[in-house]
Amino acid sequence: MMQAQPDQRQERPEPYQRCMVLAGGGFRFGYYLGMHAAAVDAGQEPDLLLATCGGAVAGAIIRNLPDSASRKAWVASPQMYELFCGLQPGPRASPLRALANVALRRLHPGKAARLPDLFQDYLFEIPAVLPLPPAAGQGGAALAILGGKMLFGEHEVGQPRLGRQLYGVTLFCGSRTAALAEGLPSAIGSGGWTDAVAPELRVDSTMPLADAVRISISDMYYFRCHSVGAEDYTGGVVDLFPVELARSLARHVTMEMKPPYDQLMAIPALRTVFGFDGNQRMRHVHGQPVDVWVDTSDVGIALRGNGIQKRVDWLRNRVRLVAPTSYARYVEEVEAQWQYGYARAAEAYALAAQGRSPAMRRATRHNKALA
Repeated sequence: MMQAQPDQRQERPEPYQRCMVLAGGGFRFGYYLGMHAAAVDAGQEPDLLLATCGGAVAGAIIRNLPDSASRKAWVASPQMYELFCGLQPGPRASPLRALANVALRRLHPGKAARLPDLFQDYLFEIPAVLPLPPAAGQGGAALAILGGKMLFGEHEVGQPRLGRQLYGVTLFCGSRTAALAEGLPSAIGSGGWTDAVAPELRVDSTMPLADAVRISISDMYYFRCHSVGAEDYTGGVVDLFPVELARSLARHVTMEMKPPYDQLMAIPALRTVFGFDGNQRMRHVHGQPVDVWVDTSDVGIALRGNGIQKRVDWLRNRVRLVAPTSYARYVEEVEAQWQYGYARAAEAYALAAQGRSPAMRRATRHNKALA
């Protein structure tokens, strides 16, 4: 359980010294553990992890386990492999339906024109319980996780939005982070990116960690929104690159140079649900001041074929997520992820010590920093 809401009359605490942003990563959790291990070895261990989407799983593992070896072992464990093997198609995961939905989002370029069905329109089911490690004592880095609180109900799906705010970017965190974040704006909602997201950042320091992680990985159209009590939440993709928030919470920030979003499927989905262009946002973020840039822009090339793969099963009329073919193969892939993350972060910290940043290996017109 995350700590209780702080007394608002308390003095504002000191910012964290170092924040590492774990922004996305899909199911390749291992490369974030490698990045973190490189930070430790460089004498730059973060005291705050700011996580979104798949990075939330990596953040929970780092927070709850005491060292790099035990963290890698957890990601490479049989229970994590079973998680991937347990990913099943949802009730609407037929290939033709999925293709039709992609076509509709591309043909109707309006920005969050209607309230989307994040309750039933999804492709895959996540097992009920994520295999997160129990906390091994106190101390270590603080963990803050981003998600999106939905400001509409299932009965309103399909209605015209008409300028209504549909999401509130929400930070799930402990009391110190909550005190630092209280009153901060949402960069997505207040920075002119979209009017579908509320301008204020919401702070929740009571959400159980397991639910915060589940919320953050609940990407629209891939997984069903996650419900806690009477509230519904969508994934951390609502603010996947929280550079402004990271700089508000810590004096020193490490984050990635990311590959661009897929223009065919991801960009129309983001526009339809949240009302902004993810690649324009990425280009803006890549142009912001950050102390250490870790270049993972080539992750899809360097780790091609590594991790969960999407496949069309025409015989069963389903789109599926396919895990590595054996546990031994899975362990090899985790090791490759870890080594990739370690190498890229070690490079970044070495260059930062010289006052330099790595050149982006995969710079395109969709992710190159805005001048």
